[in-house]
Amino acid sequence: MPTTDSQTPQFEVTDDTVDVDTLVVGFTEYGLAGLTAVDYLTDQLEMRQAGHLVAAGPPSITPFEGGVPRHHTRLHVDEERSLGVVVGERMVPVDGAAGVADALAGLADRLAPESITVLTGVPVAHGPDDHVPFYIATEDYRDRFLADTDIRPMGNGFLDGVPAELVAGGIGDDERPVGVFTTPAHPQAPDAAAAIRLLEALTEAHEFDVDTGPLETFAATVEAQYRALAERIEAADERTMPDDRMYM
Repeated sequence: MPTTDSQTPQFEVTDDTVDVDTLVVGFTEYGLAGLTAVDYLTDQLEMRQAGHLVAAGPPSITPFEGGVPRHHTRLHVDEERSLGVVVGERMVPVDGAAGVADALAGLADRLAPESITVLTGVPVAHGPDDHVPFYIATEDYRDRFLADTDIRPMGNGFLDGVPAELVAGGIGDDERPVGVFTTPAHPQAPDAAAAIRLLEALTEAHEFDVDTGPLETFAATVEAQYRALAERIEAADERTMPDDRMYM
């Protein structure tokens, strides 16, 4: 029978020599903006995998591509930039957020980053002027990484899930500043335009470069595809459409 420890989410790090200055996290959520951003980082910077989350509990998934399976929540590192990225393809239910946040805190204890940054999209009503990144960050994160930027603070609201747990743990903790970069996201997935805004905020705050050109091209393609699909659905005769319009 599994022990209590075996059921506790924790990261298995496969390289004991890894340490980073910056730890960035993105999970599966509305619009997949944060997940798209961190996944793009690992690909564009050719980061290597150095660990994964284990014993995360249900619900669980095993993603695969080209017939090759992979862990749903992975740690990637770039030693040259002293950067660690956690890519979370498994949606974390609210009641499981505390355990995953504790696992991330344990990972941070092991990697000793100067900060933790979460990238996430948010489903809020917005106009074109709100297509920008915003921050929610602890005091030390604001002082150290945002003072010289033009990134705007998010207005009133509430965090939930893993971001809420991480930020709450960072309040008053000068040794582990925590910041969340967020931006309005659209329900179509992935919202690559929102992912670009998150990456722009991250690179501005932490002063490293990432070429978002390929992602910008992808965003334009996705936008065009969904616009065309929306026009087709709107123009279709309602009587010919099935009740279930799920197409993704």
